[in-house]
Amino acid sequence: MAAATAGSGAGSGAAGSPEATGSSTGGGGWRRPHGPLQRYYGPSTAEAAEAPPDPTDINGPHFDPEVFMTKVRSECPLGQLLAREAALSREIRALDSDMQTLLYENYNKFISATDTIRKMKVDFRHMEAEMDDLAANMAAISASSARVSAALQDRHRRGAQLAGVQALLRKLQALVEVPGRLRRWAGTEPARALRCHARARAVLRHYRHLPSFRAIEDESHAIMAELAQRLRTRLREETLDPKELTECVEMLLQLEEPAEELSEEFLSQAGTRLEAELAALEAELPTADPSGTATTPPPPASDILDFVDRGSSAFVGTLCQLAGSYRALFGGDTGRLEPFAAALATRYFALLERRLALERGLGDTSLLVRALDRFHRRLRTLLELLPTGADAAAALVARAARERVDRYLRALQTFFLGCLGDVRQALAAPRPPGKEGPGLPDLLATLAASVLGQLKAVLAYVQLFTARDVAFASLPYFKGEFCVTAVREGLVVAFVRWLCRTARGFADGPAERGAPAAPPALLLLLARLCLDYENSTISYILTLTDEQFPPQDSGPAMTPGPALCAEARAAAQRLLDHYVQVQGAAVAQMLRKSVETRDWLGTVEPRNVRAVMKRVVEDITAIDVQVGQLFEEGVRRAQSSDSSRRAFSVYSSSRAPGRYAPSYTPSAPMDTHLLSNIQKLFSERIDIFSPVEFNKVSVLTGIIKISLKTLLECVRLRTLGRFGLQQVQVDGHYLQLYLWRFASDERVVQGLLDEVAASAAHRCLDPVPMEHSVVELICERG
Repeated sequence: MAAATAGSGAGSGAAGSPEATGSSTGGGGWRRPHGPLQRYYGPSTAEAAEAPPDPTDINGPHFDPEVFMTKVRSECPLGQLLAREAALSREIRALDSDMQTLLYENYNKFISATDTIRKMKVDFRHMEAEMDDLAANMAAISASSARVSAALQDRHRRGAQLAGVQALLRKLQALVEVPGRLRRWAGTEPARALRCHARARAVLRHYRHLPSFRAIEDESHAIMAELAQRLRTRLREETLDPKELTECVEMLLQLEEPAEELSEEFLSQAGTRLEAELAALEAELPTADPSGTATTPPPPASDILDFVDRGSSAFVGTLCQLAGSYRALFGGDTGRLEPFAAALATRYFALLERRLALERGLGDTSLLVRALDRFHRRLRTLLELLPTGADAAAALVARAARERVDRYLRALQTFFLGCLGDVRQALAAPRPPGKEGPGLPDLLATLAASVLGQLKAVLAYVQLFTARDVAFASLPYFKGEFCVTAVREGLVVAFVRWLCRTARGFADGPAERGAPAAPPALLLLLARLCLDYENSTISYILTLTDEQFPPQDSGPAMTPGPALCAEARAAAQRLLDHYVQVQGAAVAQMLRKSVETRDWLGTVEPRNVRAVMKRVVEDITAIDVQVGQLFEEGVRRAQSSDSSRRAFSVYSSSRAPGRYAPSYTPSAPMDTHLLSNIQKLFSERIDIFSPVEFNKVSVLTGIIKISLKTLLECVRLRTLGRFGLQQVQVDGHYLQLYLWRFASDERVVQGLLDEVAASAAHRCLDPVPMEHSVVELICERG
């Protein structure tokens, strides 16, 4: 009954109490197997001690069934009591099921434990008897061992004394045999002789007051002195390799020879061997011509990588080995070693500089980079021992890299000049009838693409000096100054500036006597090239350079992109201005000769336009087509509707052609001259040689202004008759009909032609102009 009550209490506590419900819901521990049994046995002792006494806590140690039942009956209604009863019944059944499960699971264990306990009771009875027998036997053995030890104690003491005497006799025998061994091993195995002498030296010194030991010591010292003499003789041999040299000096140090003398002899012998290595390297370099007549030295017998490999394996390897041996032999005393190694390293650097100077061509840059990388890696081992040569080695690598960059700059310049030569040849090549050569856009595209591609290829080659797998790329110079000073400024910026100067030289530089002048088409093409560089190419090149060779924030100052663009634009402007002057001078030359070679007083009445005027229009048209291939059209001022039919007057562009003709008399030249001067006061001034803009209209306007200004000045120097004036009138009207469409402002053409007509009328002895209708008829027929 008590068990049932306890079980009912457990079930009601698990099912009904708020504490049990909260703990089972929050912790989830009541869902584990055998949970009801654990709740049955209650909480642990520590938990029970911490919790206050609660007689209604069904899981607590102070649970009182009567108090709990009274509380439940007073607080719970009938429906809740019935539900509590059903829950308790379920809990009881679950508890019975768990108890049966525990019994079934542990039944075999209980049976096995019972059998084991039964066997242990039987086995321990036999074991106690055996242990008693063992203890008795051990006691008997101990007694027998004590009796034997007591009987043999005197013999053991005598045996120990005899063993000590035997060991002492062996040591004395070894000491007596030391001179013989030293004499036998001194010639063939000096290292073994030294080890033998080192083992016996302390004993002989300790007992040297005894005559026998003193004799052995003196004889040993004499043998060691002879060995030292032979070692010194061997030390002076030139055939010793570094390992034999080190062993020889080490043995002399063990013989207590003076360290100062040995260090000097060691460095002397090492210097002789290293000098031979340097002489072998120098023999591979071509000798200088004593007469000085040879312009270029002969090519070296091997490439730079082989030279560096031989130098690194022979000279640098030997120097590293000897320096390490010196430090191991003489400790931290490097007062002699550092100057000695520094002098030899300086000579090696000089030989390598001479070999690098023979790399006059571009060759294989990767081969040069690999050679410098191996030189730097192998030398880094030496610099760990002797850090004084680090700056000289880094400077040598930096100079080699700068020299290669300078050669690439010269190669780019040569390549650009070669491309210019190809362009000039293409422009000057004769064209078969019906077959056209490459146009200016094609030549410009080919030139620009070739130069840019060559520059990108050069940057790719130079980038090998800063590759991640290159050891010297981690030097501060190659991280900062090389990228900015050598590559960006010394290569890219220098090439762009040289290109602009070279292009501008075709306009600024005076032509040498007998040298052909640059063709106008080349001037136009170079102007367009410089303008393209100013618009896009320079920014692209600088961006590409900064990506491949990133500059540091605290590095040297860099040339800004706008400054280079300004130089390129100035070069383009100068070339285009020079192109206008050259083309204008060519057209002006035709006009000047046509004016100077004609008899303007005795000429006949004009019946057609002179051929030179037709040639001028044809040349201007050809120039228009040429300029239009490379430059945009440009903006023209709005033209009047009758531009091509505008009257050409010998007096003024604002007057009708025949208004003053009927009343014109020879006595009125002063009046017409006065009218012309008055008109100039109110007309717009025309700047003949003003800078042109980068468009076709501006270029053609500049050429037309130069041509017509030349015509004006030539007419002013001639004296004309009536028919000469009329011929100027016909030629001027013809030019007006065709030239206005090429100019940016037709008033410029009209103004200059008006001045030509006015000057002709002023210089005419019989200024009677031709009827305008006749002039138009002649020009249309011409």
